[in-house]
Amino acid sequence: MANFFNDNESLKFHLSHEMMKEIIQLKERNYADYGKYDDAPKDYEDALDNYEKVMEIVGEITGEILAPNAESVDQEGPKIVNNEVIYAKGTQQNHEALRDAGLYGMSLPREFGGLNFSYVPYVMAAEIVSRGDCGFANIWGLQDCAETIYEYASKEIKDEFLPKINQGFTCSMDLTEPDAGSDLQAVQLKATWDEKSNCWRLNGVKRFITNGDADIKLVLARSEEGTNDGRGLSYFVYDRKNKAVTIRRIENKMGIKGSPTGELVFNNAPAQLVGDRKLGLIKYVMSLMNGARLGVGAQSVGLSEAAYREAYKYAQEREQFGKPIHNFAGVYEMLANMRAKTDAIRTLLYETARGIDIYKAIEDKAKYSSITPEEKQKLRQYQKLSDILTPMLKLFSSEYANQITYDAIQVHGGSGFMKDYAVERMYRDARILTIYEGTSQLQVVAAIRGVINGGYIDLIKSYEAKEAKPEFSTMKKVLCQMRERFEQALERANSFGSNSEFYDFNSRRLVEMCGYLIMGHLLVIDANKNPMFSNSAELMIRMGQSKVEEAASFIMNFEESAIAKYKIAGDCKACAE
Repeated sequence: MANFFNDNESLKFHLSHEMMKEIIQLKERNYADYGKYDDAPKDYEDALDNYEKVMEIVGEITGEILAPNAESVDQEGPKIVNNEVIYAKGTQQNHEALRDAGLYGMSLPREFGGLNFSYVPYVMAAEIVSRGDCGFANIWGLQDCAETIYEYASKEIKDEFLPKINQGFTCSMDLTEPDAGSDLQAVQLKATWDEKSNCWRLNGVKRFITNGDADIKLVLARSEEGTNDGRGLSYFVYDRKNKAVTIRRIENKMGIKGSPTGELVFNNAPAQLVGDRKLGLIKYVMSLMNGARLGVGAQSVGLSEAAYREAYKYAQEREQFGKPIHNFAGVYEMLANMRAKTDAIRTLLYETARGIDIYKAIEDKAKYSSITPEEKQKLRQYQKLSDILTPMLKLFSSEYANQITYDAIQVHGGSGFMKDYAVERMYRDARILTIYEGTSQLQVVAAIRGVINGGYIDLIKSYEAKEAKPEFSTMKKVLCQMRERFEQALERANSFGSNSEFYDFNSRRLVEMCGYLIMGHLLVIDANKNPMFSNSAELMIRMGQSKVEEAASFIMNFEESAIAKYKIAGDCKACAE
């Protein structure tokens, strides 16, 4: 039987990371639930055993149901019947299998029917599901909305909505509008208070809403009259049972076709306020988006793993000129780089998830008891780490997923262009990953703060300080040289000022240089514990070294005056006419 957890030793490695003991102890509040709930662990070993058993269930369902259904789901897709989205047959089967296994609401506290799992196994489950069907991962992953309700909503709202998550009620976050895509400050969907009904009423249009006909919808709306920026926006929860939303259409997309993306019209829809007014975008959506970007990271890693395995299998089986194509240098180099990139974004994914786990658990603890000065410091430390790693993860993982699926088709040759092979679907599915939940360009805007404030360089130097076995000394030396080259490029960029057009123009190069350094160090750290990562560490550092040198050379030899030429070259007079 196919099991997408048991066949991947990398997942087991990350699930048993040495930080997990502290993470689980914090999440379980020193195992305070033991004896109150049947599934509550008594100690770390018991909790980790629970994690592994659940990951095995996720792996089995994904291998035996989701992956086999992926092709038919891609062909059938969802449809609208009587103002209701009907999933493809395979999508519905996927949903019911995971629901019946109790896997929705995995990270919620047990009082709401959840498993009280930390982010690491939750993210791991998302990776596994994404390997089976990247599109279905959106439906499964939108249970992230429950975290926002748990963190910020009133007790009444929590009690009403959170128990439904484990029962399989679906979720969506309704942010984007026809005239408000990446610029969410421009949201105009109107929220007005209905005194008579003692509720808010929502009116307006939302567009490109993933899983748009969900049971539980978190909606960003303008609650303050006369405003036109983020300070006038609040966050609301809407229950589908009120039937006050019209599904105008389901978008006909290039990929992730099993995931319904809808345009919605809110018609005086009753809703409840989540948290405080005016903080919808500033606080709540930003928190939700960080979780969503972590989810896209998991989605990207899962899809990359699937594409690499398809390519590797084909290269072993396909013969040309009397031998398997895997034996040709042009192919095995491509496969090795695909493997290295997948391992690199996976280690970045779980480094980010562990940081989120620590600071979220301490933050949650502060709600019911006092925390020590050391815990306060740790909270700040890991929140800062998560803030700089999340956009980097989204940037690199989504870009690499596109590269890896592209290369998977190349390994297949002409066959890969045909719908007979899964890599054709994977390539189409990958394209959205660099776009939704914030484009790659917006991730650079978020990540550049870590360059400016020194967060990345501090992190890189902390990795440098970690001891490693002698066989990794050369790799560490190369990483130190790469860091010095980055610092030279940064010094030149800083000479123009961080607000200069020169700095802005080169911000992606600076962020990516840090990314190659961080992923290189993380793979060395992993290889130091398990030799299965040694090849990926060496290959990733080789790739990173050339990329860092290329970026540094560009910055060191680039003049600010040349930017005008890019602007001119980007203009199309014929288009304007």
